[in-house]
Amino acid sequence: MLGLKLPTDPRWVNIVEKNIEEILTDHAYCEQKAASMAISLIIGFPERSDLVQEMTALVKEEISHFKMVHDRILERGWKLGRERKDEYVIELMKFFPKGGSRETHLIHKLLYAAMIEARSCERFRLLSENINDKELATFYRNLMASEANHYTMFLGFARKYGDREEVDKKWNDLLEYEAEIMKNLGKKETMHG
Repeated sequence: MLGLKLPTDPRWVNIVEKNIEEILTDHAYCEQKAASMAISLIIGFPERSDLVQEMTALVKEEISHFKMVHDRILERGWKLGRERKDEYVIELMKFFPKGGSRETHLIHKLLYAAMIEARSCERFRLLSENINDKELATFYRNLMASEANHYTMFLGFARKYGDREEVDKKWNDLLEYEAEIMKNLGKKETMHG
């Protein structure tokens, strides 16, 4: 369904289990960044009323996810740590060239967002099926559907606003590029790393 070209090595879950506090902190910031990205789309493209409506709902959902992750951190007696660099997103953002029209910029942002949500969904599924912490397994199973919906929403907007054939080509190229990035990741207790 997600179309990812390289699945995460299931041993990534073993890395995560050795430092649950780290993955929860990283996950919390991922949710916060997703909300910020939705806000940036509202600010950058206010004339796209359908996008503004969906992004407004997404901001609320992502912030509620942030709170849910933060609550789990507090329940375990921990505090939210400092934000980490997301090497995955840094590398992913190098794919599309800078510049271009405002519309091209929008399409690229939507495709990046779709990719990040697809990989997050895949990672949530892996955690839900393999982590020994049953409470977290259920938590990630419940979040997985949201990520899948976000992935299809962003990809749908890209296809709606851009030339479908061109968007699909860019998406397929991005999938190939993302698989290359993933060959060097999956060795850290971070959501994408």
